[in-house]
Amino acid sequence: MRSPTALPPLGLSVAVALLAGVSLVQLQPALPATAVAIGVLCMGAWLYSRFGPSRALGAFLLGAAWACIVGQWVMQSRLPAALSGHEFRIEGRVLGLPQREEESIRFDFLVESGESGAPVGQKVRLGWYGQGAPIIGPGSRWRLQTRLKRPRGVLNPGGFDFEKSALAQRIAATGSVRNPHSARPLSGAKGVDAWRDRLSQAISRALPDGRGRFVQALAVGDTRGLRAEDWETLRATGLTHQIAISGFHVGMVGGLGALLMLGFYRLVPQIGRCTPRPQGAALAALLFASAYTALAGFALPTVRTLLMIAAVLLAKMLRRAQSARESFALALIAVLAFDPLSVLAPGFWLSFVGVGWLLWCLPREAEAGWLRPFLEAQGVAVLGLLPLTVWFFGQASLPGPLANLVGIPIISLGVVPLALAGLVLQPVAPSQAAWFWQQSAWLMDALWSVLESVAHWHAAMIWLPEATLLSLALACMGAFWLLLPRAVPGKSLAFALFLPLCWPNLHLPGPGAAEVAVIDVGQGLSVLIRTSKHQLLYDAGPASPRGLDFGEAAVVPALHALGVARLDTLLISHGDNDHSGGMGAVQRAFPGLRTLGVEGWARPGMGLCQSTQAWTWDGVNFRVLHPPPLYPYLRNDSSCVLRIEAGGHVALIPGDIGRHVEARLIREQGGLLAADLLLVPHHGSRTSSSEPFVARVNARWAVMSTGADNRFKLPREEIVQRYLEAGATVLDTARTGAMLFRLDSAGASLQTARRQDQRRYWREPAAPSSGYANDNRHLDR
Repeated sequence: MRSPTALPPLGLSVAVALLAGVSLVQLQPALPATAVAIGVLCMGAWLYSRFGPSRALGAFLLGAAWACIVGQWVMQSRLPAALSGHEFRIEGRVLGLPQREEESIRFDFLVESGESGAPVGQKVRLGWYGQGAPIIGPGSRWRLQTRLKRPRGVLNPGGFDFEKSALAQRIAATGSVRNPHSARPLSGAKGVDAWRDRLSQAISRALPDGRGRFVQALAVGDTRGLRAEDWETLRATGLTHQIAISGFHVGMVGGLGALLMLGFYRLVPQIGRCTPRPQGAALAALLFASAYTALAGFALPTVRTLLMIAAVLLAKMLRRAQSARESFALALIAVLAFDPLSVLAPGFWLSFVGVGWLLWCLPREAEAGWLRPFLEAQGVAVLGLLPLTVWFFGQASLPGPLANLVGIPIISLGVVPLALAGLVLQPVAPSQAAWFWQQSAWLMDALWSVLESVAHWHAAMIWLPEATLLSLALACMGAFWLLLPRAVPGKSLAFALFLPLCWPNLHLPGPGAAEVAVIDVGQGLSVLIRTSKHQLLYDAGPASPRGLDFGEAAVVPALHALGVARLDTLLISHGDNDHSGGMGAVQRAFPGLRTLGVEGWARPGMGLCQSTQAWTWDGVNFRVLHPPPLYPYLRNDSSCVLRIEAGGHVALIPGDIGRHVEARLIREQGGLLAADLLLVPHHGSRTSSSEPFVARVNARWAVMSTGADNRFKLPREEIVQRYLEAGATVLDTARTGAMLFRLDSAGASLQTARRQDQRRYWREPAAPSSGYANDNRHLDR
């Protein structure tokens, strides 16, 4: 006889326990051995097979073990570390829709065969650089000479974690096409992606000059035409989730399929003798949802939604009666079983938590109508998902709730159906298809004019500092409290639980102290110097002509995550791209920003950085040591050398000066060079860090800002060794990610080193490319 406390095998308790096990694994710095994971899997299966409360524990262990096994398999499928940076001749097929830039083309590539050591059977992300890059058709096959590396990205507060994204997307390596003249096409474009590309081109011909970019995104999931300004408008209005083929749209199309089938049953009731109406409608919904997912190129968010729909509809077709709660649990279990790494995507949490809130909060009475549930759904979604939105994106859209009230019905019930009608008609009646696409674009343009006006409001987007897990948990408790029935007392107190999330303690330095944050921008430099009431940004990182702007991708998000609402000064040390490339992105993010540059390079409207300048902020002394007035612009040797003194201790940022300038500084200002914290000049190259300079500075911390496996082979081993022999602790952003130092009367102390302090199993360890240690011996704090 079953225990009276038996848990259903696929109930909500089991689903939540499974989710907890999977999620816990994603917080681990390393994964256990496969044999251990298999043992836990067997133990979990035994506990799950029992009928009592132990079933939930079994589901937890099953989730943890399954996540470990999948995570290990994906990590082991990556290019071996020993082969990172090697060249391989490979053959394979282009996946998805290639992204063409002005001087490059980027695409995913499934390696079908290759030289020994190549990641055969895996997906790699390639770039083909240069104006001579050919047209690469989706689904085409090529033979390419490539240079491949393990997935590696910069790591900053509030920044994009590329290594996590690579794990979730199963990207085994990144690289570039070498010797382009040796590339050979093996077959032309074909398959689902080629079909999507042809449909996208048909929309483009019907709506030239970029007018069809939203129709392309919503009809076939082609977002290549969307501009940076478009995404900024969508973020400011909270409608990003509505553009491209989203999970919501997949569910909507599935519902449309069910309605059409029910209508067909009314017209031809005889088919009910072969297939009952509920099963027929469920099958039609699944087919429509599957077709629309194919139009999205089987992107992960749409596949996740398709799995959810399939799990629920399969139960319906098998005539298993289910409540909404049971359907929700079944969908969650199906997604986690298919891909436990889906929990790494923000969309997973926003989807399931959003649906969970709606199932729990919305009225179930039939007489509620449609307007009240719609308005209440918006309110529940905004309040319930606010903690997760801040946690994942560090931002909140003030006009977002109102924009969603207008935008969701127009896009979902107007723009998308018109775009899909054009797709259906395009093979048989291209002119009628073009008409539907034009109406879809006209409707979207009308909405867009309103959205742009809203987005231009200066307070449309609020950026919030990086949240902690504790503040997220408290805010979720606050949302739960506020969404309880009206009779529950003390709801006004629930707002206090949001305070740590929305107004965290930034631990700003007090008077006479400074904070120095070294932002990880790869092969470049960007440093934030902060006093109790002022902020100065020294350099803004690189911006590649091939499309990646670290000012936009790394510096600005890091500033927002650190709680910088206003910058007092942007100081660009000199004009080289790795220091000045991100300047435009920083200036756009902080309008009216005072900007300084060096003589001979400074742009109109910029002030000059010269050795005659000195100032004091909140008890912290700033002084420019180089260049002097009228100094000729000599690129690296013209770098602005900044000295910061707080509490009698010094940080020195010399840019890219070379040995000649070092000698001049020793000769003319040698008494000002001694520093506790040094940003090593020119990223640790041989042209800088002369022995007399290293000895005169005598730094405790020598920090280098470099890119992992950079083509310049920086920092040089002999330079690293020189600082080590001088007694300095040597750190490198390629190994540590972003770093945060405190400078006060106690000296210079390292507060955080991102890659070391927040280890995750998917993050690459420090690459042993030079002679300093691969361990943490030098991180004595």
